[in-house]
Amino acid sequence: MLDDTYFMKQALVEAQKAFDRGEIPVGAIVVSKERIIARAHNLTETLNDVTAHAEMQAITAAANVLGGKYLNECTIYVTVEPCVMCAGAIAWAQTARLVFGAEDEKRGYQKYAPDALHPKTVVVKGILKEECATLMKSFFQKRR
Repeated sequence: MLDDTYFMKQALVEAQKAFDRGEIPVGAIVVSKERIIARAHNLTETLNDVTAHAEMQAITAAANVLGGKYLNECTIYVTVEPCVMCAGAIAWAQTARLVFGAEDEKRGYQKYAPDALHPKTVVVKGILKEECATLMKSFFQKRR
């Protein structure tokens, strides 16, 4: 049986892709029945679109695979705590589980909208948080 650590490592692969493209290194995957149905990373610079966060891309891709807008039997894995916009999208999709690595104390949903998620969404925090945080820190150090 595959576990949260395995899937977060897959999200980190996506985050590395963003890093390599000069995008803020956030990766996301959506899992349904222990199968990855969507992979995404930040594309805000590439697409010149402030809404092109990894979570938004992954939710859209997963909905297309499933043929419906609800992810109520899915888990979304994100390397960094979602922002309020992404938390709202995760809520509207009625995502069963949210698993994230590093917390985002500056822009994360927990600071601004702690009740943004769907009431039934189970949240797991801190999976591979050091690896997730290190990738973000190295990205911003490189940019300075």
